[in-house]
Amino acid sequence: MYKVELLTRDGASIAFDAAPSETLLDAAERANIFLPSSCREGGCGACRVTIVAGETILDAHSVSALSEAERAKGDILLCRAHAQGDLSLSAPFDRASIGFAPIPVRRARIVAMTPAGSSAMRLALKYEDDPQFGSAAQFVAGQFVELEIPGTDARRCYSLANAPNWDGQLEFLVRLQPNGAFSTWLTARAAIGDSLIVHGPMGQFTLDEASARPRIFVAGGTGLAPVLSMLRQMTEFADARPCRLIFGVGRAQELFAQDALAELAASLPQLAITLCVWKPEGSWHEFVGTPAEALAVELGKVDAPPDIYVCGPPALIEAAEAVARAAGVSADRIFAERFTVASVAT
Repeated sequence: MYKVELLTRDGASIAFDAAPSETLLDAAERANIFLPSSCREGGCGACRVTIVAGETILDAHSVSALSEAERAKGDILLCRAHAQGDLSLSAPFDRASIGFAPIPVRRARIVAMTPAGSSAMRLALKYEDDPQFGSAAQFVAGQFVELEIPGTDARRCYSLANAPNWDGQLEFLVRLQPNGAFSTWLTARAAIGDSLIVHGPMGQFTLDEASARPRIFVAGGTGLAPVLSMLRQMTEFADARPCRLIFGVGRAQELFAQDALAELAASLPQLAITLCVWKPEGSWHEFVGTPAEALAVELGKVDAPPDIYVCGPPALIEAAEAVARAAGVSADRIFAERFTVASVAT
């Protein structure tokens, strides 16, 4: 058995033993330490950490979850890595993102389903009272849950769009994928009052509260959901640091959550919002192009280096990261949630 020490973003030290025959994720869970993860198959990148000292062997994984460049600088996937000696690891998430009990499995009921632009739906659930967890919706802004498709064992990941609350409210922005299993159930069979099984919360895409830097949020499509959660939490905490949201879609009719953005702008006076449309039709008077292109413009104007939070498809993540690095933003100040093949909800 080898000793593994993981240092979180906020300075907490987590230790466990690992055998070379097991993945680091499995080893941690054997010690009742439940680290951020999702697909567990090397496809989503949710369990990516960095080796400070020691060596591992990695099982097969998707390059969209862990690129060769990331691997070369020491990044690994906990669900694919096997210790080859004692290890020291650095994590891009806070201790609050780590569970010390199995991931909660709870039941919730649909309370609202409304269109969100031309290709998405806003889904609202409410937790049923649970003898172990009560009725509160406890999570860290930016995290996601897995929703079971009724009548099947299949699950799909969706980021929470609201802030943690005592009322048990859960809000999601679901992209409606043609022939997608969850999308088909949601549009063809789901009804108000239907029950869903919810696994979570999970995920490491959360705010670095220890940083005093300005924040730039970059979202593509339903990648807006965790960003809304973060901004809503900033509102509740009366966080006054400068922040900008860059939100983009392909066509203007795909825009959604404009009422929610207006509310945030009113409650966070320091929040600036840039709406982007890649291929506008007719009159469009705001930014024309991608969120990554809008980010490049914004980074050319900033006085202080910001923290950048990006959520959306892999192409957006890669483009935004490249823009940020070119502007001199260090890699450890860029936080991303990739919608990869394994984690895209359908």
